[in-house]
Amino acid sequence: MYLSLNSVPIGGNLSWPDFARLAASTGFRGVDVNLDAAMKDGAGATGKLLADLKLRPAFVNLPVEFRKGDAEFRESLARLEPAAAFAQAIACPRMMTYIMPSSSTPKDELRRIYKQRFTEIARVLSNYGVRLGLEFLGPVMFRKRESHEFIWRMPEMLAFAKECGPNVGLTVDAWHWCHAGGTIQDILDARGRIIVVHFDDSPDLPPELIRDNERLLPGEGVIQLTRFLHALRDAGYNEGLSIEVFGRGLKELPPRESARLCLEAGRKVLAQAGIGET
Repeated sequence: MYLSLNSVPIGGNLSWPDFARLAASTGFRGVDVNLDAAMKDGAGATGKLLADLKLRPAFVNLPVEFRKGDAEFRESLARLEPAAAFAQAIACPRMMTYIMPSSSTPKDELRRIYKQRFTEIARVLSNYGVRLGLEFLGPVMFRKRESHEFIWRMPEMLAFAKECGPNVGLTVDAWHWCHAGGTIQDILDARGRIIVVHFDDSPDLPPELIRDNERLLPGEGVIQLTRFLHALRDAGYNEGLSIEVFGRGLKELPPRESARLCLEAGRKVLAQAGIGET
């Protein structure tokens, strides 16, 4: 596993090439790739940038609008094949997206729609050896936002992902794993299906007071991150740990200071867990 710089703590204040350069100069071994900006530069230039900086690309975001109507889905689906080819070309065969845990659409109906769409997406990605990680969101604030609850527990999202295709799995965020009542066994049961990992921590608050934009750096909160990391290792995960920390004032800091704090916190937790970066 290796630590990867995520754009959230930086607040989106840097262009893509400068963001990658910041990751390298700070000491990160990986970087989350800004798909749109990197594709504008081209696969050749992006691959060279990453190679020159000695950075591993952790993942790219899914460029498909699956949450709206069929017309929007169909229109955005045209972006998928070029994006998949690009991801393959820069040696980043991992995409991710999140799924909201509540909706105005009844669960069975939404599940049917999403299964059809993600199955179609998975078929395109499979032509380029790209895998898709679906992120489940745990906090009560999201689960109760709309009238119909949707998938928010890790085992249920894993089962759904398996139905969508052999190249569909999970994005596991330590924050959401914790607030969805996730267990170590859930991680072990997802062996071979964990595609992307977000690395962060949580304050000790009642579920109804948890806010998604008030996270902590790894090691500052109550999530049992040593056990989390050991379970990931035992489940065969060996890719990026993207430090996705909303809040804590990080995006108000100079980007280099924010990146430094993220890296130092991540390295400290890895050391405590006895896990070296690869």
